[in-house]
Amino acid sequence: MDHGGHDMAPRCSMHMLWNTQIIDTCVVFSQWHIRSHVQFFFSFLAIVGLGMLYEYLRVSGRRTPLTASGRSSPERSDAEETGLLNGLRVASRKTGSTVPPLYRAMRALLYGASVGLSFFLMLVFMTYNAYLIAAVVIGAAAGHYVLGGTMEPNNAAGKGMACH
Repeated sequence: MDHGGHDMAPRCSMHMLWNTQIIDTCVVFSQWHIRSHVQFFFSFLAIVGLGMLYEYLRVSGRRTPLTASGRSSPERSDAEETGLLNGLRVASRKTGSTVPPLYRAMRALLYGASVGLSFFLMLVFMTYNAYLIAAVVIGAAAGHYVLGGTMEPNNAAGKGMACH
């Protein structure tokens, strides 16, 4: 039966419910159209890699060489402040090291990349495809395992703004 020259090429299917469809799944863009099981396998690995990359960006963005600031110990300011509720003067202590502009710019770029990547992974999650959701979770967990070998006191490397 002739359909008037319409191309019957496979199209991306969009599901707003939990699904496990593999063929004709599109990941974020119509150009990332999965047409075979092999493509799905490599897409799964790519998403795991993106999850691991997110963890790398998150961890590396938190690290700043203290020697770059020219100080071996954190600065302390002994300025006094008036307490909000009781009116008593208390000494406030600001801790931390001044970060040079180059390192601040590098940290800002890493932070921006991690925020952008986290939103991209959120869009992958919103395909509602169980396998792609698993890839995001596996990538984040694997990246955290590989890069999370040390713990910092007072949760200094907290998550910050993240979508996964």
